[in-house]
Amino acid sequence: MKVRLKKLHDQVIVITGASSGIGLATARLAARRGAKVVLACRNQEVLNQVVDELRAAGGDALAVPADVGVAADHDRILGAAIERYGQIDTWVNNAGVSIFGRLQDVPIEDQRRLFDTNYWGVVYGSTTAAAHLKKHGGALINVGSEVSDWAVPLQGAYSASKHAVKGYTDALRMELEAEAAPISVTLIKPASIATGYADHARNYMDVEPRLPPPLYSAETVARAILYAAEHPRRDIYVGSASKAISSMGQCMPGLADRMAGWLIRHQRSDRPAGDRADALYEAGAPSRADTARGDGDVPHVRRGSVYTHLTTGGRGLLWAGAAALVCGTVIGAARGKRWH
Repeated sequence: MKVRLKKLHDQVIVITGASSGIGLATARLAARRGAKVVLACRNQEVLNQVVDELRAAGGDALAVPADVGVAADHDRILGAAIERYGQIDTWVNNAGVSIFGRLQDVPIEDQRRLFDTNYWGVVYGSTTAAAHLKKHGGALINVGSEVSDWAVPLQGAYSASKHAVKGYTDALRMELEAEAAPISVTLIKPASIATGYADHARNYMDVEPRLPPPLYSAETVARAILYAAEHPRRDIYVGSASKAISSMGQCMPGLADRMAGWLIRHQRSDRPAGDRADALYEAGAPSRADTARGDGDVPHVRRGSVYTHLTTGGRGLLWAGAAALVCGTVIGAARGKRWH
């Protein structure tokens, strides 16, 4: 069954994890493009500030404080959206948390809590959204990661959760297609993104965590998410690094494993670990502007991705150029150079 999606300005979009990072960037862009946005996260104060900001700019937004790890909260999100707007057209499962440290050092209870948010939050949200979207159609968009296809050391629990999200999303897509449900199901796979991700993560290392380069802007992911809200797509890789990692993990797993040392080095900053709040159990405080820090701790942030642009409607869809870009990325990564 061919799924038809509305134009963005005619849509009501639910976004979880909407107070920072990718969720915040997506909410801002969706509101600017005329969508009605329903924003959910645990931090009610920050969420209200975001809604006030969007309304002041002429947008239409609704705040619903919720913990995605609680099944009933998804029913509240949907109920509030229907009460205010009558229906939803796109549901974005974006909320997520991470933990840095060797798996042997990370308590099991922390790993379970991470799965409550990253995996069960997606399951609860997808179940709630699919039941509603079956009635009139729409898009279900789950935010995975470049580590959905290839695990990375020091973020083992996070990698496992994103593998689980991929497996769940792929199976749900096939089941919905088999019953001819009018729902587009998309998995978004971002590369490293310059947000407050590392600041919000629980840390079991002796130094502060960071993400390996290259880093892309949150707006790059937001554009991909909103493209999927209008155009049925199975997967979207955000950044050529994400596609390269997936290709290496599937086609050259031995070579990928030998990059563990590089990945470990580039997830460890030069700053000693300090006492700080994280977002594993409680709502995180606003990070340093949810953007790349300008202190030399991270490399230059890429404002966009040529690869992602070409694969999400860039004029001409220059597949040959995109393929060459990915091949170059793989070769550069294999040689230990910075990914592009």
